[in-house]
Amino acid sequence: MTVNEDLSMRVQTLPGLREQVAERLRMAIATGRFPAGARLIERELCEMMGVSRTSLREALRELQADGLITLQPNKGMSVSVVSESTARSIYEVRATLEGLAARLFARHASAEQIAALHQSVEQLAAVYDDFSAEAFIVAKTRFYDILLEGGGNEVAADMLRRIHTRVSQLRVVSLASEERARKSIGELRDFVAALEARDEERAFAICVAHVEAAAEAALKAIAPRDA
Repeated sequence: MTVNEDLSMRVQTLPGLREQVAERLRMAIATGRFPAGARLIERELCEMMGVSRTSLREALRELQADGLITLQPNKGMSVSVVSESTARSIYEVRATLEGLAARLFARHASAEQIAALHQSVEQLAAVYDDFSAEAFIVAKTRFYDILLEGGGNEVAADMLRRIHTRVSQLRVVSLASEERARKSIGELRDFVAALEARDEERAFAICVAHVEAAAEAALKAIAPRDA
């Protein structure tokens, strides 16, 4: 499916229109269809998505607030370029919040939520075997939805989802290496095993190490661009 075919899907219901448009744009940015630095032209986006400029602008403002889009004087909107220093800061915050999420999940999650998380990791493994950026983003989002729901801390969940919005541009980059993808699924399986054992400390340690490994892979990938 091409970018135009994907984005030309018409929204069937008016409620949540802004959210639907914003989500499609997030996916296009996260999967590299709209690469970092790409200029976003309102007229073209409206035609692609079949929405009014009002709806589009509302969605663009939301993505600008999330840091995915930058407004440049006299140049208009473009996809934000994540610098190496910014990426490093994002991953530092992500490691802290995900470590907390791991502790909370190990402490509070139900047996059903643990089983669901285990299943979501195996779904991720299937995506790695037949990699698709969109399928990966969907499966990873499912994994975190379960993790955050099981933790039971709405404030931490909201903060981490905002961080993941910024991480979305870097996630697929960090998995460009087949070796990193294999290691990633192994780390997640170890993580789930620690959660099943209700071992907060081990779950925390594995989670932080997983994020740090992802950061290393992403920073390695974007360093040549910044140079």
